[in-house]
Amino acid sequence: MKASVRNIRISPKKLNVIAYIVRNMSAKDAMDTLRFMPKKGATIIYDVIKSAVHNAEHNDNQKIEDLKIASISVSQGLVHRRINPISRGRAHRILKRTSHVDLSLSV
Repeated sequence: MKASVRNIRISPKKLNVIAYIVRNMSAKDAMDTLRFMPKKGATIIYDVIKSAVHNAEHNDNQKIEDLKIASISVSQGLVHRRINPISRGRAHRILKRTSHVDLSLSV
């Protein structure tokens, strides 16, 4: 009963705030909490939890009321490097960070 998403275009620092909130919750409570949270990361983690719940229901015949978030981890993905031109022909580097989310459910 696992689900993961790779190279999501949001920094891991922002996603870890949301992951900390839903860690050790039941799957149903976490989905209800995330549905009304006004952050971009909330919709991403909501979709990952929804995918894991559907995997559990389809593959293992589990019910959503019995499922609990066993572990959720957010790690850094690829970093896209861009430049911002400044005066005198110089440039500052812009780091566009991505994230990986791994989630597992337990009964």
